[in-house]
Amino acid sequence: MPQAIMTITFGGVNCYLVTTETGFILIDTGLSKHRKDVEGELESAGCRHGTLKLIVLTHGDFDHTGNCAYLRDKYGAKTAMHADDKGMVENGDLFYNRKVNFLIRILGKAMLFFMRAGLKKDERFTPNLTIEDSSDLSAFGFDAKIIHLPGHSAGSIGILTATGDLFCGDLLENTKEPAKNSIIADKKAFEASVQKLKTLKIGTVYPGHGNPFPMEEFISKLT
Repeated sequence: MPQAIMTITFGGVNCYLVTTETGFILIDTGLSKHRKDVEGELESAGCRHGTLKLIVLTHGDFDHTGNCAYLRDKYGAKTAMHADDKGMVENGDLFYNRKVNFLIRILGKAMLFFMRAGLKKDERFTPNLTIEDSSDLSAFGFDAKIIHLPGHSAGSIGILTATGDLFCGDLLENTKEPAKNSIIADKKAFEASVQKLKTLKIGTVYPGHGNPFPMEEFISKLT
């Protein structure tokens, strides 16, 4: 059975609900201020306690992890993310394992906002599972593997399905057109991650911000 993908978007942040033969997989969880909106979409899709098998986080930023602890408890789901970003959700620390000076230069006046916008104490959590490059999600009924894509953060990952769908987190975006994300903590690692995508069989890209797009549309802009 093909895996159906539902896009959930609030506040400019995307979550993706994947329907499998054994239940649901949620990729990212959105901003906590949109909790009721996200929860309503999950309920409408048929999510109930025990049917949401896994929450996969593409990275540790608060706009992608803000509802994770709540949804984990509500639905009895396991949570998974890369070890290099764990400190961001365990401590509510946006700058954990990041090159802060570089981020400060990029964010400028927005820095004070971001410093206040980490996870609140009751939103912090420890992931059940740590995932790394090539981790297989088939045990959760999801025919997909993890692709480590550092650069935006040290623990940023993508999820690549057997059919060529890539959930890329904040490596790429499509708010105006398919492009690299403008917030980069480690430029060398980021560029290596972009080049890594060119070696993979990817059909459609599902970014953390903006609309899904064909991978070939992004690749054409690199050449």
